[in-house]
Amino acid sequence: MSDITAPGPQFALESAWLPQELASDADRAICRSLIEGGSKTFSAASLLLPAKIREPAFALYAFCRLSDDLVDVDGGSLDAIDRLRYRLDLAYAGRPIDSGVDRAFADVVARFDMPRALPEALIDGLEWDVGGVRCEELSDLYDYAARVAGAVGAMMSVIMGVRDPVAIARACDLGVAMQLTNVARDVGEDARNGRIYLPLSWLRAEGIDPDRWLADPAFNPMIGAVVARLLATADMLYSRSDSGIAALPALCRPGIFAARHLYREIGVEVARRGCDSVSGRARVSGLQKLSLMGRVLADAVTVGRGADISPALRETAYLVDAVANQQGWGPRRRATDRPSFTERFLWAAELLAGLDSRNGTSR
Repeated sequence: MSDITAPGPQFALESAWLPQELASDADRAICRSLIEGGSKTFSAASLLLPAKIREPAFALYAFCRLSDDLVDVDGGSLDAIDRLRYRLDLAYAGRPIDSGVDRAFADVVARFDMPRALPEALIDGLEWDVGGVRCEELSDLYDYAARVAGAVGAMMSVIMGVRDPVAIARACDLGVAMQLTNVARDVGEDARNGRIYLPLSWLRAEGIDPDRWLADPAFNPMIGAVVARLLATADMLYSRSDSGIAALPALCRPGIFAARHLYREIGVEVARRGCDSVSGRARVSGLQKLSLMGRVLADAVTVGRGADISPALRETAYLVDAVANQQGWGPRRRATDRPSFTERFLWAAELLAGLDSRNGTSR
C-alpha cells in the first residue's frame, strides 16, 4: 500500500536540466493575464502558491481555459476538438504552435514529464460536451467530471512533485468536487443554454421529467432537493481530499486549501439561497473570500498527515494509473530554477521527518 504520510523530496534536488526553454517570460505573462482576467477563484488561490509552482500552474490553467474557449467559440464543433488534439500532439513533440499559451504548456509538459493521458482526458471531456452530455446516474457525472476537472487536479499534483497513487486519487476527488459545485451553481445558466448536467435519475426520483423541465426551466423545491443532494456529494469529496492536500509540499498547501475552501464556499452560497441556482447565479464576495483566509492558513498548518486510503473513484482510477505508471519521471529544471534556500531547507526537514516516521523514532 502506498504511504503518503512520509514526506519526500518534493522539490527534487537531483532533477535533470531542461535542455532549452520552450517558453519565454512574455509567454508566461500571457498565461498569467488570461487567468487573472478569467478565473477569479483560481487567481485568488494562486497567490498563496510558491512562485515556482504558480508559473507552471498558470500555464496549465491557461491551456485548459484556451481549450474550453476554442470549443465554445466554434459553437461546439468536432473540428475544434481535432485541432486541440493536433495542438496537443505538437506540444508533446516539443514543437508547439506559435502561441504563447501553447509554448508555456509545452514547457510544462517537458519540465514535469506530464503523463499525456491527463490533458487528453480534458479534451475527451470537451468532446463529450460537444456531443451533449446527459448523465443518467451520478457515476455518469463522475465520468464527465473526472475528465474536465479530476484530470486538472492530477496535473496540479504532478507539477508539485507528488505522484503517489493515494495522493493522486485525493487530488482527483478535489477536482471532481469542484466540478460538482460548478454544476450545482450553474443549473439555470446551463438549462437556458439547452444543457443539463444533474443526474437524470435524481430528477425523476423527485417527480421531474428532465426534458419537459429543460423546455421551461424554473426553480421549484424538487430541483432544490436535487441541488442539495449534489452539494452533499461534493462535500464528501472535499473532506476526502484533505489528506491529499496534507501530502503536498508545505509551501503548496495554503494555495490548494484556498482553492478547496473558495470553491466549497460557492456551494455554501448556493445553499444559503435555498439551493435556487436557477433564478440566479451564486457568487462569493471579496469579503467572504477574505474571511476564509484565516481558515485556509490554519488548515495548512494543522491538517493531519494520516492518509484517507479510500480507493480512487472508479471513474478517476485510470487517471491515477496514468500517473503511477509513468516511467522515468522527474521535473527538469531550467538553469534559472535552482532551488532556493527555503526550498532546500524544507526539503531536508521533510526528508528527516519522513525518516523518523519510517524508523518509528520520535523527538
